Amino acid sequence: MLKNVAVALMPGVAPFELGIFCEVFGIDRSAEGLPAFDFAVCAVGDRRTPAGDGHFDVVAPHGVERLDEADLVCVPADRGAAARTYPEPLLAALRRAVDRGARVLSVCSGAFVLGAAGLLDGRRCTTHWMHAETLARRFPRAVVDPGVLYVDEGPVVTAAGTASGIDACLHLLRQEHGAEAAGVVARRMVVPPHRDGGQAQYIRRPLPRASGDAVGGVIAWMAGHLAEEITVEQLAERARMSPRTFARRFLQETGTTPYQWVLRQRVLLAQELLEATDDTVDAIAGRCGFGSAAALRHHFLRTLGTTPNAFRRTFRGPGGTAA
Repeated sequence: MLKNVAVALMPGVAPFELGIFCEVFGIDRSAEGLPAFDFAVCAVGDRRTPAGDGHFDVVAPHGVERLDEADLVCVPADRGAAARTYPEPLLAALRRAVDRGARVLSVCSGAFVLGAAGLLDGRRCTTHWMHAETLARRFPRAVVDPGVLYVDEGPVVTAAGTASGIDACLHLLRQEHGAEAAGVVARRMVVPPHRDGGQAQYIRRPLPRASGDAVGGVIAWMAGHLAEEITVEQLAERARMSPRTFARRFLQETGTTPYQWVLRQRVLLAQELLEATDDTVDAIAGRCGFGSAAALRHHFLRTLGTTPNAFRRTFRGPGGTAA
């Protein structure tokens, strides 16, 4: 049972992520029938730790040795985490926590600390989508999934960026103390007890570009004709290649297949139309080349982990009317 929670501070700790742990686990809500956690904030090194961009300091009442008492060790994000080396006393404390059956939880770039401790090796994990490629390069034995809000791999839990730390904390609270406890805390924080979808719906990517000229003109044509049926044979003819040669060159220059490229661009266009227009899902499906609302829903859910209507409710601009 989760009763004892400790947060490990590093210089440059992100105030928001630190605040998440304090809000979920550091407030005594026993009067509402919720568990009261033995909560501690622990410095690694000097007790006075600069926070964020150095606008203020956080003074921790405990040192790194306090981590050895915790059922859950929390590692918030900190500035420069991707390039930093971490003190061995912290890494050793994290390894000891897992070895004795405790859990560790990172938010955003805090995953780099867990990676440095060797706790991501062979495990599925996540971090903020902006750091995902760097995390995968630095820790090649980690299985990095940049499309989810959090990953629970037994003793190791990793959350994506900022607010997804709330999702991960509520998940642990729900897992350890039940859905009612997680629901009460969520209502106090004015957040949903569970969010649909994953990080993918929050990522905005520019149109992928070819690394060479062989298919560049064809890509520009594809981007302007997403509502139409597009075949490899048709594209190959425009590029004056055989279908087999065109498919091979397209993969070499874009890193994906023509089908997957078109599918991703159609989903991106659907996202834009759901945010910016009052069109129905059926109309948007037609404008994006999906043919039917059912096909749009299928590919939207598969790509982004959420439905078109749920996405529209989340991202709809002020004054708009949902379809």
